[in-house]
Amino acid sequence: MTKRHVGGVGPATQQPLPAAPAKHRALPAAIVALIAVLSTAFYVSVVSDDGTPPHSVAADRAPRNPAAPASTGTWVGTWSTSPAGAEPGTETAGLAGRSVRNVVHASVGGTSARITLSNLYGQSPLTITHASLAVAAGDTAAATTGTMRRLTFSGAASVVVPAGGQVMSDAVRVPVPQGGNVLVTTYSPTPSGPVTYHPHARQISYVAQGDRAEDVTGVPYAERTNHWRYLTALDVLSNESVGTVVVLGDSITDGITSTMDANRRWTDVLSDRLRAEVQAGRNVPRYSVVNQGISGNQVLADGLGRPADNPSGLNRFGRDVLERTNVKVVVIDLGVNDILRNPRLADPVRITEGLRTLVRRAHAHGLKVVGATLMPFQGHRGYTEAREAVRQQINAQIRAGRVYDAVVDFDRALRDPADPRRLRPDFDSGDHLHPSDLGFQEMGQVFDLESLKGAGQAEL
Repeated sequence: MTKRHVGGVGPATQQPLPAAPAKHRALPAAIVALIAVLSTAFYVSVVSDDGTPPHSVAADRAPRNPAAPASTGTWVGTWSTSPAGAEPGTETAGLAGRSVRNVVHASVGGTSARITLSNLYGQSPLTITHASLAVAAGDTAAATTGTMRRLTFSGAASVVVPAGGQVMSDAVRVPVPQGGNVLVTTYSPTPSGPVTYHPHARQISYVAQGDRAEDVTGVPYAERTNHWRYLTALDVLSNESVGTVVVLGDSITDGITSTMDANRRWTDVLSDRLRAEVQAGRNVPRYSVVNQGISGNQVLADGLGRPADNPSGLNRFGRDVLERTNVKVVVIDLGVNDILRNPRLADPVRITEGLRTLVRRAHAHGLKVVGATLMPFQGHRGYTEAREAVRQQINAQIRAGRVYDAVVDFDRALRDPADPRRLRPDFDSGDHLHPSDLGFQEMGQVFDLESLKGAGQAEL
């Protein structure tokens, strides 16, 4: 069935205010001018250099929302994920009558927060009547005392997310700690399937019966899941970070073989390194890191459906990279699945040209692009000598500087010195394609933090 694809939704249009009585229109001109100056100063203090879309700026300063942030800082992405498909089994009812409590990990801290909800794969509008945000009490569904906040959308407690669309919440003041877990809960009373989700989260989230959005105990959340549902981004107003690094990748970036609930994806390691270096006073970019990996993802080919499950890198680049908050650098680690999942022998020229297209789109928005070489996979069931030759040709183009602005050589870092066509045994999860925790650690460690500095080249 074809689904209607609708763009993102902003706040409802505000109604014009009624005309003021004549006696108020007669205010002295000096007072009117003073009010205008003060209003302008307030507006600038809220939106200065934060990369916020215009619709959410209006929400942040809306007087209807008493929780809007009063502090200064920069809006950055502290966590995000890519909508990857329609969740099987939710086609008719969705998750009507249940509270979905997503658990996500904050890469940087902040004083205020806001979320993005997606109904990309929904075939009908998604009605959220209750949503909340809280800091998690450890690795549980319980909230830390005093951190539960009810979320609003353009000042309203409920919101309707159209099929194919997404919405951003208003900001709420809440202290989000760097490296902490955050609970984002939504409740929908009506059927609205299928559910837009991200499988292979490597993070346990929870579901409860009924409206338990502001429950702080976590007791009703008896159902556990390895999916993130509806939620695609958590932004914070931060004094720790001035921009966001977006990592676009496949299952290796998704961290599909990393330890559950341990935040050992290679992007987590990179984030921890950046934070440690900044705290040590070293001259590295003060950036957050967000993970846009989808298992099985390709540069060129979409999955089935409309919109496509597992959309290609080319398809999703605008939504998953360019629409993230205050992006400064893009890191791309894609191409292996274009080789392994192609029923015929993949064309290395087409793959590298697809990667260059992503780079050109990033450059058009002033973004620098760091790209990864493709790691070895001999021993995997999809391995052939012909496919290995394709990988080598793509890596040769990447290393020669003909694809990206800068290169991180994951192939050289993780391959077996005794047989470069294989992963080093201690870096291999066992399937000869995906790294172990130690392999992910190595990926994060070999990433040159200096490569995150500067802007993209005009042409490659």
